[in-house]
Amino acid sequence: MKRSALPTLLLIALAGHTGTDANAAFESDEGALGFVREMTENHGFEREVLLDALKRARHEPEVIRLITPPKSTGARSWKRYQARFLDDRRIDGGLRFWREHHATLEAASARFGVPPEIIVAIIGVETHYGSYTGNFETVSALATLAFDYPPRAELFRKELENLFLLAREQNRDPFEYSGSFAGALGYPQFLPSSIRNYAVDFDGNGRIDFDSDPIDAIGSVANYLAAHGWAAGDPVAVRIHLPDGIDSAGLIAAGIYPTLDADSVRNLGMIPLGGDLHTGKATLVDLVTPGERTEYWLGYQNFYAITRYNRSSFYAMSVYQLAQALRGGYGAPTAGR
Repeated sequence: MKRSALPTLLLIALAGHTGTDANAAFESDEGALGFVREMTENHGFEREVLLDALKRARHEPEVIRLITPPKSTGARSWKRYQARFLDDRRIDGGLRFWREHHATLEAASARFGVPPEIIVAIIGVETHYGSYTGNFETVSALATLAFDYPPRAELFRKELENLFLLAREQNRDPFEYSGSFAGALGYPQFLPSSIRNYAVDFDGNGRIDFDSDPIDAIGSVANYLAAHGWAAGDPVAVRIHLPDGIDSAGLIAAGIYPTLDADSVRNLGMIPLGGDLHTGKATLVDLVTPGERTEYWLGYQNFYAITRYNRSSFYAMSVYQLAQALRGGYGAPTAGR
């Protein structure tokens, strides 16, 4: 007899469910039926339970609107992006968060090698320290992206799969989860796959809680960065002067992964501004603002680790600079120049 693959709580909820408008349900969608088949074959889920769950899920047009790139994006602007995350409100909130959770942050830093200010900055950029975690019902958001949005269907199909697996592992109704329009959850905005792979029970209470308390989020952010190559004690980035005649476009096109060794950096004549050149490998980062001189930085392994959280050099630099502001405001020496 095949075991029930969803929590008892969900089975009870579904037993009393009377169905939804067929136009808003996924249970007859061809892609959704293929998903159900894979889940039953690969993970032992019961077909009828999954169909009932998909009947409860809603098509969310707002999710499609939010994830669809605008037809005209305009020019990239580092100064505009930076201003969203380096204001007094976010810095003051980060200092309060750090002081309130000082012991937890120190413990996470000692265990994983990631400075407290980096952990705080990521949570600050992601959710303003837990203030804005999203209110989209996650099953519906991910089902919409998995079955209604072909450009990224494969990614979100995997996240929907991981959401059902996560619910089974945590003995929760998957409809209890809510978060961003893209399915990211809680203080750290982890996708379900990241929760399953990188979340840690940092308070030791036997469960992962990203919703009501930041302790597990603090440990999990540090664990995520460590798992993606954070090098304890090494710098993140340094601003540089780039001499005329250097093929900056070619160096940037080489990608975000650090491949420039220290000898190459010196031979190219790159000069650090307000910091030292590190001996580790680096990548050239351009921070472009229309009408202003482009900022050039060398991003090291730890910069790359931050981009594993969000694949954007603007994102990684905003985390780094917010962390620098927090470290300065906290009254300790600045870390990772």
